[in-house]
Amino acid sequence: MANIKNMYDIRLKPRLLRSLIKDYLPEEFRHPIPSPHELSYLVETLKTFRLLSEAFPEECSSDVVENWTAAVDDWIERLLILVTCEMPDKCWVGVSLLGLTCQECSSSRFLSSYSFWLDDLIPLLDPSSEAQTLKVVCCISISDLFTRLGGYSNAKKDGTSYAAKLVQPLLKLLNEDTSEAVLEAAATLLCTILTFFPSSVDCDYEIAETSVVSQIMSWRSNLNVLKRCAQCLSLLPKSKGDDESWLLMIQKILASINYNLNDAFLGLEEGKDITTPLGGQEMSREAFYLARRRSKQLLHLIPTLMLSCCMMLVNPYPAQVSVPINSLLALVERVLKVDGSLSQSLLPTTAAMQQEFICSELPALHLASLDLLEAIIRGVRSQLLPHAAEIIGLLKEYFRRCVLPGLRVKIYMIIRIFLLTQGIGVALHIGEEVISNAFIDLDVIGYGSGVESSSARSKITTEALPQLSCKKRKRVDVTRTLEEHPERADSEVPVPENNSTSPTPLKIAALEALETLLTMGGALRSDCLQSNIELLLINVATNAFDGEWDTEDDKVFAAMFHCNSVDLQIAALKALLACLLLPVRVRPCHLIKGLELFRKGKHERETRLAEFCAHALLALENCGQTGSFSITEIAYAECSSSHVEGFNHNLSEKVQSGGQEGDVLPLSAPQSSDIWLGNDNTENTETDIQQATEDLLAENQKEVIVLEPDQYPNPISIEGVNEVSQDG
Repeated sequence: MANIKNMYDIRLKPRLLRSLIKDYLPEEFRHPIPSPHELSYLVETLKTFRLLSEAFPEECSSDVVENWTAAVDDWIERLLILVTCEMPDKCWVGVSLLGLTCQECSSSRFLSSYSFWLDDLIPLLDPSSEAQTLKVVCCISISDLFTRLGGYSNAKKDGTSYAAKLVQPLLKLLNEDTSEAVLEAAATLLCTILTFFPSSVDCDYEIAETSVVSQIMSWRSNLNVLKRCAQCLSLLPKSKGDDESWLLMIQKILASINYNLNDAFLGLEEGKDITTPLGGQEMSREAFYLARRRSKQLLHLIPTLMLSCCMMLVNPYPAQVSVPINSLLALVERVLKVDGSLSQSLLPTTAAMQQEFICSELPALHLASLDLLEAIIRGVRSQLLPHAAEIIGLLKEYFRRCVLPGLRVKIYMIIRIFLLTQGIGVALHIGEEVISNAFIDLDVIGYGSGVESSSARSKITTEALPQLSCKKRKRVDVTRTLEEHPERADSEVPVPENNSTSPTPLKIAALEALETLLTMGGALRSDCLQSNIELLLINVATNAFDGEWDTEDDKVFAAMFHCNSVDLQIAALKALLACLLLPVRVRPCHLIKGLELFRKGKHERETRLAEFCAHALLALENCGQTGSFSITEIAYAECSSSHVEGFNHNLSEKVQSGGQEGDVLPLSAPQSSDIWLGNDNTENTETDIQQATEDLLAENQKEVIVLEPDQYPNPISIEGVNEVSQDG
């Protein structure tokens, strides 16, 4: 046997495959099955070296081709022996590895062999069998086979024929089996069939609908089973493929949701009175607990049906359909209006018990309604424009009342999608609401306790924010709050230390919504508003770098949303970059500070943060080359940020203290140094820059290219500005 060259030698593959067969799939049935660790190693080796792919290079010799092909033949033959074995554990191993083989083998082998494999797998789905784990793995392997088979257009007919043979056994498993693992696997396989071979279910459409709905209504399944059943229900109309079936299904679901809401929201909706009990008697405690169990069942059923509606709206369908937008929006509004406030018609004893229960379940129900609203926006997109005003009003009203951080995160996400799909028109009408709520959730106004109540702090927010319709550069900016708190009278609005109640995911969501708003409608923002948003984002980014929001409670909440402090830093810097790149008539008021933050982030160890900051500096440099601001500002900011902290702080103070934050500079004419740098003494400014350069040379002992005054691009050099001011 010839030696192989290295681990890339194709002659290694058949040898390695035969070794795996010998070590882990022995022919003797007395040999024990592989352990979980051995199976894991077996699967990993097959995938790493692609031992079943039979991908031969062009210069491969015929002997190597025959050797590898024979090794794969031996592998499949050994698997089929295990699949037909009467011992459940060995059969389980064979079925599992056959599912992997369906994914890893070559196309030619798969197309020539899948029918034989199905003939061996389908009988294992017998509902009367007691081997539950074998049913589960069989459903998974067949699902993998159909998923790959659906990618071959020339196999659609045969695939539909085989899928039709599986529908009846799967529906029996859904109706008769009590194992949740089997139910989930059967529902997953049914979803795969409906996705790739939907016409195979056409003959059993009514039975399939009844079986899936019964499983949803039973309330004995776990969350994963309910999700799979909701997906099956949303895919069922594809078996017919016409618009009427789709519309009829979503109308049935909406009718069922509203019918169940009538019971769940009994006495909680305005304008709907409760019928007095027969004889005027109050509900007994036993009767209440029965009613409560029924209500709990309804409040788990309704989100599942809403999830099915979401899938129907966002998933592709073979025919053009008419979406009942009015009914969908009415359902969303109905659920979001209920906040747990009891109707006066409820009896006192019943009211106390019912209110506690319903309030504990409402957040999940509100979240499901917001998911439905998101699906409406994603699915209908531009055709939603006639209903845009209704959605904007709904979002504004709920934003003012919503307090829970998780729900507020969802609202920001929906607003982002709404802005991206509908464009600048929506930005004009919802922009003020986004900005005012962002100021609250980012905790930059005063020492309040975060999002206690949007309405309670509306006065502060209104005073702190400039209106979108400000005229003649009339400014009412964030610094107005400083007049009420002289002890905080510096150039920035401080963020309270260790007193922030807005968790990191909420801050990230607010920043992302603000970034989208600036991107979509930023050109129409007023100059005074831009200055305040810049200041807000500068404060948020600075505190994110300093780690002032890293608390244990916040880390726990952030882990639920799979985010961390780095995500917060990136979100803040993205929003800041969008603000600095706005095509407005004035220079960014906080450009130098922003450049310092980007330069600082560029040298961070976190790769994502450094990568984005490098991109941001490049984007800002390009803007400098087109005349938006001076490239020398970038050079000074980078120099001061990375080497000269004293000059950095000095220059920042000069920029921040030059009059009010909102002072603007036209781009068309050069300005004197006391306006641009905020300092009346030009000599001191030149001295600071010269000293910074000398310190840099002394520290690095490297040649540094320093622009002469006559080499500065627009705006003109400091020396030139001095001459202009003296002439004036």
